[in-house]
Amino acid sequence: MAPSAMSRWTKSLSDAQPVAYWLDDPGRPHPEPALTGAETCDLLVVGGGYSGLWTALLAKERDPGRDVVLLEGREAGWAASGRNGGFCAASLTHGLSNGLTRWPDEIHKLEELGARNLDEIEAAVARHGIDCDFERTGEIDVATEPYQARELREWYEEIERRGLAEGIEFLDADAVRQQVDSPTFQAGLHDRRGVAILNPAKLVWGLKAACVRLGVRVYEHTPALDLKPYGAGMAVRTPYGSVRARRVALGTNIFPNLVKRVRAFTVPVYDYALMTEPLTDDQLKEIGWQGRQGLGDSANQFHYFRLSADNRILWGGYDAIYPYGGRVRTEYDDRPETYAKLAEHFFTCFPQLEGVRFTHAWGGAIDTCSRFSAFFGTAHQGKVAYAAGFTGLGVGATRFGADVMLDLLAGESTERTELEMVRRKPLPFPPEPFAWTGIALTKWSLARADAHDGRRNLWLKTMDRLGLGFDS
Repeated sequence: MAPSAMSRWTKSLSDAQPVAYWLDDPGRPHPEPALTGAETCDLLVVGGGYSGLWTALLAKERDPGRDVVLLEGREAGWAASGRNGGFCAASLTHGLSNGLTRWPDEIHKLEELGARNLDEIEAAVARHGIDCDFERTGEIDVATEPYQARELREWYEEIERRGLAEGIEFLDADAVRQQVDSPTFQAGLHDRRGVAILNPAKLVWGLKAACVRLGVRVYEHTPALDLKPYGAGMAVRTPYGSVRARRVALGTNIFPNLVKRVRAFTVPVYDYALMTEPLTDDQLKEIGWQGRQGLGDSANQFHYFRLSADNRILWGGYDAIYPYGGRVRTEYDDRPETYAKLAEHFFTCFPQLEGVRFTHAWGGAIDTCSRFSAFFGTAHQGKVAYAAGFTGLGVGATRFGADVMLDLLAGESTERTELEMVRRKPLPFPPEPFAWTGIALTKWSLARADAHDGRRNLWLKTMDRLGLGFDS
């Protein structure tokens, strides 16, 4: 990058605060007190993000008399649930393509369950009065290269043949630029109903408030230190106390699972995002973004972008950073070299917005597994259930995962627990240095494919055959 160009793009970042925009909110609720002493309950939920909060809420809605305790190591939503892009997708499989590749015989059922799950999220937001800027806007996947436009059209024709294109429309270059005007857009697939956008932190805080109203005892700043059998149930030790429970649901995602054998199935991948200042009406007209749809491009190293309630643009993605050893560290949440790259890409997409400044820049860890969609299981003779591996598409799918965990803990056979997706696990990641080497080689290969009309090299083709296809 030329020095003059670097200066021009990075100037837009001069006032950006290194904090997640959603969490930088004066209305942020105070945390609940930490647990001190001994507790007993019917169900203990570990984790105060979407996975844990949905589990606690659904447990009380299924059985209002059930005694539920939730432990959160820091504050509800401080990690992935409060710092994501705010896309709430119906897909349970990290997109239709991934689901069709892995579970072709179940894909219609998975799509049906995903659509129902998104409807139920919308209903829960209304029922519990959660003010989280929920908008059923849909999403457009855009092509920014001629080969991507061809691939989008071919993909649309394939899902039409399979009866999976309901609510989805192919847009040529003129049509997509009537929706949102970027000189880089060459085609698009518009999913009109399968995606909502929302304020992710407000969703977390609203779910926590709903849980407390229903009688869930929530303890924040209370990490769960270990998990052991205790009589007919389980016991969890915390810094200042303990909890004994008949059943335990683990919603810790990227953080070390209390069931140690589960840890090899996930690795952290760090993702980054920028947020602009609010756009003026004239600036919005310049880019013609009238429908407020979410957007994502079609490269392997892709961007996702959307409008906030006050008409800021969130612009994220592209870099996916795996730290050697799979460590989760606060210092990885900030990466200026990625912010500079994202700013350059933003103004390439929207040159009409030159002069717009970014107010926030942040990152966070995504819990990635080798099949790029959630996996599930039980431990300790069915007294403990877990769900993890949502791979960046957990805003909606975590509610489905909560239902699965509750089904598993009840020992029930349901349409969810009978799914192959639920019954089988992904391949675990190898130990270091093989994990880092494999992920680095995959990232290099994906960048090379993006630069060569999408052509996948031998490494990527091998990963595809093994069911380990990867994108950023």
